[in-house]
Amino acid sequence: MTDSPSQPIPDLLNVLLVGSGGREHALAWRLSQSPRLGKLFVEQNAHPGLLALGTACPEDLGARNRFNLERWLTREQIGFVVVGPEVPLAEGLADRLATPHRPVFGPVKAAARIESDKAFAKTLMRQTSIPTGEGRAFTSLDAALAYVTERDEPCVVKAAGLCAGKGVSVCETREQAITAVRACMDTRQFGDAGQTVVIEERLEGQEVSLLALVDGRTITLLDTVQDHKQVGEGDKGPNTGGMGTICPTPLLGDEELKTVAREVFVPAVDGLRRQGIEYRGVLFAGLMLTPAGPKVLEFNCRFGDPETQVLMARFQGDLLETLWLTAQGRLAEAQFSFDPRPACCVVVCSAGYPASARSGDPIEGLGATLPRTCDSGVIFQAGTRATKSGEIVTSGGRVAGATCLGEDLADACARATALAESVRFSGAFFRRDIGSRLIRKTVSGG
Repeated sequence: MTDSPSQPIPDLLNVLLVGSGGREHALAWRLSQSPRLGKLFVEQNAHPGLLALGTACPEDLGARNRFNLERWLTREQIGFVVVGPEVPLAEGLADRLATPHRPVFGPVKAAARIESDKAFAKTLMRQTSIPTGEGRAFTSLDAALAYVTERDEPCVVKAAGLCAGKGVSVCETREQAITAVRACMDTRQFGDAGQTVVIEERLEGQEVSLLALVDGRTITLLDTVQDHKQVGEGDKGPNTGGMGTICPTPLLGDEELKTVAREVFVPAVDGLRRQGIEYRGVLFAGLMLTPAGPKVLEFNCRFGDPETQVLMARFQGDLLETLWLTAQGRLAEAQFSFDPRPACCVVVCSAGYPASARSGDPIEGLGATLPRTCDSGVIFQAGTRATKSGEIVTSGGRVAGATCLGEDLADACARATALAESVRFSGAFFRRDIGSRLIRKTVSGG
């Protein structure tokens, strides 16, 4: 990433936001409230929620269109690029677009391997003594099958590449593990992402998402988030990209956070630096809180989705300035905080998700505009599109995230659930128990 520490932040910045999901809608909502924002540009195929906040970029962002894209960036005087999703980061978009006068928020391709290559991440954790589950990577189907056949205990089988949150199988039995390995390496359910698999021990405990802003050296932890991955209530059914989130969680206290920063984030950033890789952007650690302490399930190289919805609902400060300072290696100068009230996001999904989501159903209840505050709740769009007649219809599995603040966790979750009920389309469904495991724990005093 280009290092220009002496460059002052401009009074006005034209920004290109890459990505078109709920994460980007939440980021765009906060970016649009910055007094430093000039024009906000979004992808040409952005959903209606993003297009209500920004202008569509006419250029394709692929590597083959680099010349035309560069001309457009120069012509529109784009001074900052924010990359939301993992795929363009893994493909090196940050490397291609960064210049001395146009920083990019998001890690370079080599740094994004911490998410795009789970075998690389596992090796990094082992080399830097980051607490994680025991595991091995395999490129041979026969070797992987032999390994799981010899094991009696439950395990987790992960496609090593990017699978949009769907390449992980938690296996109770040897037979389930064999099926999962074959799905990755034999039938290629996840395409090239399953050429290599990581097989590791199954960790038990509650999961927590902990994200940090990283500017190469300075690491600033954000508030803790808990995602709900399983599609069904009571944490039943297959994993998804996320059915809902709460923020913050009471599961990690201040001293435990300091320990995680020292034992997870600092070694990861230092370990990459020793390989000549400077990490700038968001570093996301998925943690399992085991009886032996927090252990890393995986790293991500970007804001989580739907973690971003609850983080942005509570974010207080100038997001544009904060991200720009991070990209410039000046995170220590950023000033921001989080609303003390907890937040909950309930994700409304299309029929058939996560296996085969239905598209094209007309949607009601999204709201024409987003309020400037989250006091009455906000609905972030994700899997939506506009028809030629202007009607908004479903276009993906996770359609929208109903996000609310509350006086306490139970209040936030009740408000978000009620708001999710207002998003109506054929086959719509959502979990009504987001946050319930922690609400029960709080009520019982455990």
